[in-house]
Amino acid sequence: MKDYHFRGPETLPGSDPSIGRRISWGDNHCNPKTVLLNGWKNDSANHTACKGGHVGKRHLWLRKHMRSIAFMIVLMGFVLLLDSLMMSIFYSRNLQYHPAQSKSGGLEEEDRSAYINDEKLPIQMYDRLLNLASSALAEKEFKQETSRLWEEPYSKASAWKPCADRKLPSNLGKFDKNNGYILISANGGLNQQRVAICNAVAVASLLNATLVIPRFLYSNVWNDPSQFGDIYQEEYFMNVLKDEINIVKELPPDLGSLDIEALGSLITDADLPKEAKPADYIRNILPILLQNGIVHFLGFGNRLGFDPFPSKLQRLRCKCNFHALKFVPKIQRVGSLLVRRIRKYDAARSTLDRQLLGNFMPENLSNENDAARSPSKYLALHLRFEMDMVAYSLCEFGGGASEKKELQAYREIHFPLLIERLKNSSPVSPTELRKLGRCPLTPEEAALVLSGLGFKRGTYIYLAGSHIYGEKSRMDSFTSLYPNLVTKETILTPHELAPFRNFSSQLAALDFIACATADVFAMTDSGSQLSSLVTGLRTYYGGGRAPTLRPNKKRLATILSENSTIGWNSFEDRVKKMIDEGQRVRVRGFGRSIYRQPRCPECMCKAQ
Repeated sequence: MKDYHFRGPETLPGSDPSIGRRISWGDNHCNPKTVLLNGWKNDSANHTACKGGHVGKRHLWLRKHMRSIAFMIVLMGFVLLLDSLMMSIFYSRNLQYHPAQSKSGGLEEEDRSAYINDEKLPIQMYDRLLNLASSALAEKEFKQETSRLWEEPYSKASAWKPCADRKLPSNLGKFDKNNGYILISANGGLNQQRVAICNAVAVASLLNATLVIPRFLYSNVWNDPSQFGDIYQEEYFMNVLKDEINIVKELPPDLGSLDIEALGSLITDADLPKEAKPADYIRNILPILLQNGIVHFLGFGNRLGFDPFPSKLQRLRCKCNFHALKFVPKIQRVGSLLVRRIRKYDAARSTLDRQLLGNFMPENLSNENDAARSPSKYLALHLRFEMDMVAYSLCEFGGGASEKKELQAYREIHFPLLIERLKNSSPVSPTELRKLGRCPLTPEEAALVLSGLGFKRGTYIYLAGSHIYGEKSRMDSFTSLYPNLVTKETILTPHELAPFRNFSSQLAALDFIACATADVFAMTDSGSQLSSLVTGLRTYYGGGRAPTLRPNKKRLATILSENSTIGWNSFEDRVKKMIDEGQRVRVRGFGRSIYRQPRCPECMCKAQ
């Protein structure tokens, strides 16, 4: 274009400024105004000459710029094609995730509206505190992190050592006479089944009976056909406990064909009180065992209390839970992949690693470069905000009328007994339930607690479970503060997860491993079995270096109720105090779970 000189009307003598640049092109001038004045029809020759001049110049210009024009046409065509392709991909992906809206002739207008409305907006209950937390995390980004966040604050924790497997002078022993066989059919998921197994071991010893390897009931909730040998190492289990009780894999042939229910040897929850005492078993179960030689506990779970209880049997339960139950190699191998990828580190770094992952976590790194690198620290979070937990709580979580309708519909289908009970009683208001600390913590509340404790924005967080009610609409507030959030589905490949896809208990075992071996374990519901068992395992094997964070929901509700006025420094102080008090070293109290609080003479030994 630099070879051409365009001259404006101000450079052309006698030109009309209102015509603009098109008055002049080259040496020959054809003034359209003159043509107009003289008339197109009356001066056709002049018009023809003028037109020919223009055409000639235009052809010359087109010939010289043909390549540029062609290139621009091709480029515009490519851009339009790419845009069409991207829209096609986006459209097909939307149809994939919303197949019910796919029509033979494309989406109708009402279907488009339904799709847009299906995308829930982020739900936040504490906008002001979230903004304060975001600012506080930004200020701390380049500051030195306080080491105490990753350590247990009390040195007394390391004074307790594991010793449930110790050899006692007066061995519990097996009597010469065997009173019969005990069958256990455990219900629930992985963690409920684990408790049932350990309780069954204690009952078998109490009744001087032979324990058949427990079986797991199939549940429509869990949809998992896994049995004991699919999750735990059978031979290892039997070998660890062989000096304490008799354990067999199957009933003898002569007993296998018996109609146990017809015999009167089928024991259900209705036959035993919750957390029954040893005396209840001696009085109600032992006579049946002696008469029929067999007893079958159907749905056996939380049917054995903790106190008063013989110390030798208490120790046996600890030995079962902390020593005899080892995951099968298939779970250990994938669990080790999960932990190594989160840490970006390939070797075992704690007793917990060795206990849970066995030989799949090597003791030493393969080369000097790896040995010089420290593992990445991570926090594991068990966020109990699943649909069933949320619906059963009867709380409200800021989702308005649509949330209430959705949760009520779920209750009517899954909790009919709760609905009946509510009809005959005056329910506590959602506001009062929150004040009493009975509402599950939302992802938003969990993020505020972590930021109040001082965990930096870049903290690597493993989320156990990951089936969060509301999904993205609920998790947006969490990931806005802590974007480095991972799950087993994001860390492991689909091929690595494929063997576990239809086995929820085996998938739960991977979460169990990731939580137990984490640098810090945080829970939002201290009553869950996973949180309880993971806490106990970390206490037993952690050596005072495996902190667990448990918020007091009642106190937290009081703090959060001041959302509109509380200052950030005050919020931090109160949250830290709340968590610190939950981390104090405590000896197991009367009636407390020995699986969660193993600091007691029956399970652990205190160093002198």
